[in-house]
Amino acid sequence: MKPRPPVMRQKRRYILARIVPPGSCPDQKQAYLSVLDAATALWGDAVVGLAQPAVVFCDEQYLIVRCRRGSEDAIATALATVTAVGDRAVALRTMAVSGTIHALKRRMRQIRPVSEPEECVIGERYFTMYRYPRQKVDLVEKSIKTQKLLFLTETDLEER
Repeated sequence: MKPRPPVMRQKRRYILARIVPPGSCPDQKQAYLSVLDAATALWGDAVVGLAQPAVVFCDEQYLIVRCRRGSEDAIATALATVTAVGDRAVALRTMAVSGTIHALKRRMRQIRPVSEPEECVIGERYFTMYRYPRQKVDLVEKSIKTQKLLFLTETDLEER
């Protein structure tokens, strides 16, 4: 069968979403069912039927959803309401919308793995340091009566 010329094809948009927390590798079919369920619950069957969402790419950190042009705002909003994929609790954060998958794959950056907790001394206080992706660092001070939590970045640690 001969492909349709570009003028007769339906216009599509692709939505890139980051999977939080990284490392929870969902199955592409489970991700599709979660996105479809969230969109149907939020907008109803008629809107989802017109939008035709489909998960076309899924790995440990990113997800790409295809939809019809004009409905990308509704599908991106529905992605924000996803709370679980399969039996794992995840959140989907929309990063970009494009007309091609290739353009979105260029925007993907691999997130480094989270390191093990480390001990840190600032002044006379002892902290347990937790490093997260995007250079976020949490310091937990453990004392006898209370537990304090500080939020820093790696640049804050370099200044000390």
